[in-house]
Amino acid sequence: MFSDTRRELQVLIEDALKLFEGITVPAVLIDVPADKQHGEFSCNMALQLSRQLKKSPLSIAQQILPKLQELLNSSSLNKQISKIEIKAPGFINFYLSAEGFYNVLDDVYQQKENYGRSNFGRAQKFCLEFVSANPTGPLTVAHGRQAAVGDTLVNILQAVGYEAKREYYVNDEGNQINILGRSIKVRAQQILGQDVSLFEDAYQGEYIRTMAQEFINKHAIKTSADLEQQPDASFREFGVKYLMDLIKKDLEDFDVHFDVWSYQSRIANPKAIEDLLADLRAKGFIYDSEGAWWFKSTLWGDDKDRVVRKSDGQYTYLTPDIVYHKDKFARGFSRIVNILGPDHHGYIPRIKAAAGALGHSVDDLDILIVQLATIYRDGKEVSMSTRRGEFISLREVMDEVGRDAARFFFLMRQASAHLEFDLELAKKQSSDNPVFYIQYAHARIHSIIRKAQDELQISPKTVDFKHLRQPEEMDLMRKIGLYPDILIGCAKSLEPFALVRYLQEVAAAFHKFYDSCRVLDESKEIAVERLGLIEATRVVLGNGLRLLGVTAPQKM
Repeated sequence: MFSDTRRELQVLIEDALKLFEGITVPAVLIDVPADKQHGEFSCNMALQLSRQLKKSPLSIAQQILPKLQELLNSSSLNKQISKIEIKAPGFINFYLSAEGFYNVLDDVYQQKENYGRSNFGRAQKFCLEFVSANPTGPLTVAHGRQAAVGDTLVNILQAVGYEAKREYYVNDEGNQINILGRSIKVRAQQILGQDVSLFEDAYQGEYIRTMAQEFINKHAIKTSADLEQQPDASFREFGVKYLMDLIKKDLEDFDVHFDVWSYQSRIANPKAIEDLLADLRAKGFIYDSEGAWWFKSTLWGDDKDRVVRKSDGQYTYLTPDIVYHKDKFARGFSRIVNILGPDHHGYIPRIKAAAGALGHSVDDLDILIVQLATIYRDGKEVSMSTRRGEFISLREVMDEVGRDAARFFFLMRQASAHLEFDLELAKKQSSDNPVFYIQYAHARIHSIIRKAQDELQISPKTVDFKHLRQPEEMDLMRKIGLYPDILIGCAKSLEPFALVRYLQEVAAAFHKFYDSCRVLDESKEIAVERLGLIEATRVVLGNGLRLLGVTAPQKM
């Protein structure tokens, strides 16, 4: 794989740089050029050293080149690198030989389903908390996008050696839960014939009426008098349980399975809150002003201090959140990631300040903002408002386009960018639909190999490649070799979009290869090698699709 070759090249370049005595050599960085004309690897070290050596980058690169070539000739990379070339203003470019490309296929066949996996993360413990929708309504498409991003990120992190866990935080207390309970009660009163109207902030979706009827049935309520005997807490508790059951079923069908379900009512109980605030006060991070208790979040870069207990004695929403993060750190996670919606931008500095107050680095806590998705049906935007009950649920999207398309389309833009989700495109069975395009490439390879085995009695070659030298063959091997580094890049950036784009590029490279290079009509010697190439492609497509939570079909 390219990542191994890259590491060996780094060592080679570090050795070559010893010819410059008395200078501080920066870390050797090797990139993969976007343009294949510049080789498979490129190093800009000459540009980095230009100021120290007071020479032009081009002259430095020319000085490095002979030493680099000498070291290459006596290294294990000698047969894998066909040439080293200098390009203005001072880049050192490395080109793989045919054998170097064949080594990529060797790696795929040695590792198969494990190709791309690594120990890069060194078992660092990650906690990714995502979705965490308040149990006040069904999951919306916004929650669906967060679920797809979070679940895929955990898959990728685990693949590259992190010990990553999925966590859902249930906000089962607070004002929104009180509103939910009151909304259910009013709908129940209406069902029983009372002339009452919904209050201003009530949840208005049809699901509230359904829940009210379920509440009536469960408690065998016959009259308004029976209803009035029910304590307010019973409406709240019923609503939370009903909606959490609904949410869990939606997530299960979306193939998102959480390792931990944390409940605010259990973690941020009164004693836990009191102990936390006492500890922060003892450390000098809490002070009194105007009857309220204030958290000194400005000590860690927040633009102003934040109230944690109001003058009426009520806690702000920040207080139980600090307790919750204290609990997460206490469970041994060295890195915590919260995936939130775009209405939480202002929340970032205060909760990172909380991490600092708890004795951790603010860098131990990452907040990822996943932008909203606009849904289009028949070319028209669908409006959404949870409180008014006008929204498309995740369930509706799954039912309409299928789980695979839903997950893939939610990942088709960077999480920080707004997403336009075209329902009609997601349902198309054509190359216009990107998930179909990738899945079709995977299924087509299966079909070609089955035909070769059944009709021609030949199977893919898995070792000793010699004849793959056409540009389309080399391009496909080049793409395959990038896969492990793509996963590491996604893990570093905490962004899965690069994997989506990469799989589209692999599928495109395969289709281009198939259009230009006959697989089964060539000589047997060439056919078995080309079968080996496309089987390696299938392995990579399958591995990548599974990390996205998308199926890799054998037939379509």
